[in-house]
Amino acid sequence: MRTVRIGAGAGFSGDRIEPAVDLAEKGDLDFLVFECLAERTIALAQQALLRDPNAGYDPMLVARMRAVLPACHKHGVRIITNMGAANPFAAAQAVRAVVQDLGLHGMRVAAISGDDVLAEVKSGDYRLDETGQPVSALGSKLISANAYLGAAPIAQALDRGADIVITGRAADPALFLGPLVHAFGWSMNDWGRLGRGTIVGHLLECAGQITGGYFADPGYKDIPDLARLGFPIGEVDEDGNMTVTKLPGTGGAVTPATVKEQLLYEIHDPRRYLQPDVIADFSGVRIEETGPDTVRVTGGDGCARTGLLKVSVGYIDSYVGEGQISYAGPGAMERGRLAIEIVAERLKITGVPCAETRGELIGVDSILGARLSGNCTAPREVRVRFVGRTDCRADAERVGNEVESLYLNGPAGGGGAAKSTREIVGIVSTFVPENRVTPSIHIQEA
Repeated sequence: MRTVRIGAGAGFSGDRIEPAVDLAEKGDLDFLVFECLAERTIALAQQALLRDPNAGYDPMLVARMRAVLPACHKHGVRIITNMGAANPFAAAQAVRAVVQDLGLHGMRVAAISGDDVLAEVKSGDYRLDETGQPVSALGSKLISANAYLGAAPIAQALDRGADIVITGRAADPALFLGPLVHAFGWSMNDWGRLGRGTIVGHLLECAGQITGGYFADPGYKDIPDLARLGFPIGEVDEDGNMTVTKLPGTGGAVTPATVKEQLLYEIHDPRRYLQPDVIADFSGVRIEETGPDTVRVTGGDGCARTGLLKVSVGYIDSYVGEGQISYAGPGAMERGRLAIEIVAERLKITGVPCAETRGELIGVDSILGARLSGNCTAPREVRVRFVGRTDCRADAERVGNEVESLYLNGPAGGGGAAKSTREIVGIVSTFVPENRVTPSIHIQEA
């Protein structure tokens, strides 16, 4: 039975580059996929696009392409990525420039657009899934609305000869399902194969997470050589079953346990994993170790898609002001707690309108909270962190200023103070009928 080899070159925007280069050079791949677009990332990219019409795509796009394109061109590996973010056209132009600079003639670069549905959700009667309120309730805070596109436009771009396919917002598994639809000629209503292809995409989309990254827990789940973690390769057959492995000599591990953890990642109902192309059913998946760092994944199913596309809606939620300062030596924890009390009282005295505040000692109670951390041994050093959320930037800046003032107006021995202010982008969701979204494909030769 014919198989297709797909490598996962990245699982998030800031992922390592070297494992993808290894895959391109030594993986005997048909496709290399870079999944780099998170929910909040698209809204931040839309903000960048508003500031600069040539921006709005992943800032590491050029570096990644410059690193992998020579090997991909040499070995005929085709690339699919959502690093186009809010501006796939500009991303495609940037990649064309890299191709030309490297002297790699004849490569065709496709940009897929159509996921930006801001005008549609503004004009239609759409409601936010989380609150039930109309999208219009966000008013001037609304930044972006991007629908999760499916595999079809990716497959079509590959059918038209694209060597590099750049999308904006697309469902993560669709980046892997698209090349399978193209390679095997699957019908877009072959629900079983589409369901299993979605399982393939779900397993590979986080790259090093299935080869032991994030899985590792020393003394309990030991994973070798994480500093040289190898990224996964999926060898997929015509029915959508897959063998997961990695390059020999790379760090990490592919085991039934790493595969099972990734299978369950972000899954609510394993029988109904809603995607733009299909409702995937994970419940019948079988996982079997077939060799060192080699796991066979079979089974799974699918049924007809809903006809709705999820839309990620970005909005300006608030501003956060933050300050940090350190204390060390005898009584460090007590001085740190006094510092938190002082800042909280100062914000009340000076009338800073905070919707929410939080004071904590990093490494003592900043994750589990005071109740669960109350019996911990007093440390010799602490780092105070105080945060306030406000409706405007100026008020947020005052939070960090109060922490900094602890240098001379707080407990003894404070040092290393730092402050920052940042805008908080919130993400909510709505759904639009798929017939209200029209993807388009633009291909240019470099």
